[in-house]
Amino acid sequence: MISFKQLPIEAKAAVAAGVVFFSMMLSRSYLAEKLDFRTRRWLLRLQMTLFFNTLMLVGSLHVWRSTVTTFTRSSAASSFCFMLWKIAVFTFLALAHSSFFTLLFLVAEEPYFFSLAAYTCLGAYIILIFFLFTLGSVEQAYKFLAGRGAKAGTGNKNKTALKPVLAVLVTVVLTVIGLLNASQPPTVNSVEIPVHKLPSTMNNLKVVLLSDIHLGPTVGKTKLAMIVRMVKALKPDITVIVGDLSDAEAKIIRPAVEPLGELDSPLGTYFVTGNHEYYTSDVSNWFELLKSFNIQPLHNENVKIVSPKSTSDWFCLAGVDDIEADVLHYSGHGMDLKKALRGCSSEHAIVLLAHQPIAAKWALQERPDINLILSGHTHGGQIFPLNAGAYLLNPFFVGLYQVGQNTFVYVSPGTMYYGIPMRLGSRAEITEIILRSP
Repeated sequence: MISFKQLPIEAKAAVAAGVVFFSMMLSRSYLAEKLDFRTRRWLLRLQMTLFFNTLMLVGSLHVWRSTVTTFTRSSAASSFCFMLWKIAVFTFLALAHSSFFTLLFLVAEEPYFFSLAAYTCLGAYIILIFFLFTLGSVEQAYKFLAGRGAKAGTGNKNKTALKPVLAVLVTVVLTVIGLLNASQPPTVNSVEIPVHKLPSTMNNLKVVLLSDIHLGPTVGKTKLAMIVRMVKALKPDITVIVGDLSDAEAKIIRPAVEPLGELDSPLGTYFVTGNHEYYTSDVSNWFELLKSFNIQPLHNENVKIVSPKSTSDWFCLAGVDDIEADVLHYSGHGMDLKKALRGCSSEHAIVLLAHQPIAAKWALQERPDINLILSGHTHGGQIFPLNAGAYLLNPFFVGLYQVGQNTFVYVSPGTMYYGIPMRLGSRAEITEIILRSP
């Protein structure tokens, strides 16, 4: 039987990641009610940081071997340029690994340059790993099909060297494109949605949907102020924020949130939690902060949105807590659809705010009379190649879906981005939703 010491370092890293992941599950199940919020928050973040870093170590070793070790026997291995290349690759990997620590130590009103650099390297790291794996798989498939798997001539050495060079070049190009794409202001997407039983006096009611702003290491006050200006220019009747507003505690990042106080939608601004609100373990303070900006959290509750033209015409706007609260055993929180829709009957139109598309699916299974659900969470995948995973893991990916005859689900691709300041295959969006009375 092979001992732990005899395992290759990649296997050791994978085992370490598994141990950390198991400790996270135990903490969620058995320590959630025994630890205070502050201790739980730091424990959870530390565990997640260690988990991702140990898991990334496997990929980092592969990157190093592919981009450095492969060339150590070449004539250029002793040159000064190769030494600089080794330093560059090491720095790149170190920054990628350090990105998760910035959430613990480098969150302020505006992003630190180090945080932006670290998360940019993390995005490039994901792309590079994907292309190294893809090109390696293509190479192995070619060898197998050509029947030359056992032969390794000098020509194959050149091809082996070409693979990491090509992967690095593609990664650099896509990283630059992703950075430029994410640096642009969110696009304004106008969508008309028919809402069954919406009063005729509320026809053309305008709702602006925001989601996944992720104030934290790489998104600060300047970007939020830009978003608020764009929302105000649209002159919405209602503004809704469907979760993942922040990745930090309310006290730490309060100055960055101040632009939200300028939102002045006549029928109100509303908020529901996302999974990242629960990762902060500071939801109560976030609720109080948002209320001070005249933003109403919908904590498994609803409000009547009354027509400005007739007080007898209204529809029900409800919001549920994010389902991650149940996973984390977050005291006093968790998706409770019955409570959220208390008093909302099928005689009136029902609009539900639920951060995750899977929560939208569960809500429709329980209450098929809901007319419209507004969600986020997926980011449209944010960057290639994560788009495919986000698509497969969510029942609704991005955009408008019709479910049944009188029900629609709209999933925002996110108004900013999470951590990595890049977008590939997706675009940040502020959604202008025009409610139509049938």
